Amino acid sequence: GEVAVEGTVLGGLSVKALARMRRRAVGYVFQDLNLVPALTAAENVALPRELDGVRHRVARREALVALDEVGIAELADRFPDAMSGGQQQRVAIARALVGDRRLVLADEPTGALDSTTGEAVMALLRRRCDEGAAGMLVTHDARHAAWADRVVFLRDGRVVDQSIYLAPTDAVLQ
Repeated sequence: GEVAVEGTVLGGLSVKALARMRRRAVGYVFQDLNLVPALTAAENVALPRELDGVRHRVARREALVALDEVGIAELADRFPDAMSGGQQQRVAIARALVGDRRLVLADEPTGALDSTTGEAVMALLRRRCDEGAAGMLVTHDARHAAWADRVVFLRDGRVVDQSIYLAPTDAVLQ
């Protein structure tokens, strides 16, 4: 098979073009977060945009919007070591979403969040998908899997079942 992002088949890209595609179109939420300790929350979120060539002022403005979307705009100038694990996780989520990423890959994006904040983050990710982005989420929480259009169950690295939800997300969750 082939993997395509925004109509571009990834298998045919050079290493440099593939790196550029990943940097510009794909947002990542890593389980270990990968925040840069020497950068503030806003700087961590703005970093991928600046690497894309976006001017610092514009990247910071976009970062502040993304931090606001995850409910922690007031922590923009705080360093990761001065934040809780849940706050750091929301910085990582904001970084994955900044710049209107078309594909978001998230490994346990709500693992360090309380249930209310986790549901808000899932609603944000769902909204992004409804607006045209694609998301791939790894979770052990069945409630979060219910936000998906398609769920693939793995056991020992093999697909054991797949489900497609046809009901609206709100109906699935209630």
